[in-house]
Amino acid sequence: MTWDDIGFLLSKNKYNENSLIVDIYTKNHGKVTGIIFGGTSRKIKNYLQIGNNLHVNFNSKSQNHIGYFKIEINNAFSPYFFDNHQKLSCIYSAMNLIKILNADFQTNESIYSLIKDFYVLLNKKDWLKNYIFWELKLLKILGYDIDFKNLVDKKLIKNKLKNIIKSFKEKKIVPNFLIDKELKVENLDALLDGLNLISNFLDKTILKPNNINHPVSRLQFIASLK
Repeated sequence: MTWDDIGFLLSKNKYNENSLIVDIYTKNHGKVTGIIFGGTSRKIKNYLQIGNNLHVNFNSKSQNHIGYFKIEINNAFSPYFFDNHQKLSCIYSAMNLIKILNADFQTNESIYSLIKDFYVLLNKKDWLKNYIFWELKLLKILGYDIDFKNLVDKKLIKNKLKNIIKSFKEKKIVPNFLIDKELKVENLDALLDGLNLISNFLDKTILKPNNINHPVSRLQFIASLK
């Protein structure tokens, strides 16, 4: 089985002294795991920044056998954000989320397009708010449509009207911008509340039922914002 495609680098780990094992989300073949021989060499490793877009040639005996990649750089997105720790952490978190939530060889052009859109939103002034809606869109594509308007009741807390999720035993406050997307977000706490709500949903609905720990990269990203 041999094919050529383009894709985003989701993860990389050392396979042996000279090689890496990587996950790439490709346009026409979905998420694919493979080995890059010589991936630790100075010539290639500079291309292999998480989130970069690559031309890939994949070769394997079958889908049941791990194959290997030959790669060329298509678009080096990540280096543009090397001087911005928060956005770089966001890239690592987003790519890892794509890796965790997608099965191998499940093609979905909507997800590939969503990754492309991710780099557009990183350049917006309100990028963090847009990123939260990006995560919600990712979950919707995967079949988890969270409609906060239908999940909350209005309750008076400390003389302020708050949106409270109906189904949770503990009180979970939903920031107003998740109910009305047109609202401007004036403080970081509201954005952190939004991210933590999604974290809670991921844990309860997807991660814990599948014995998956909450991604360290996501925890590090949220910590970088505080």
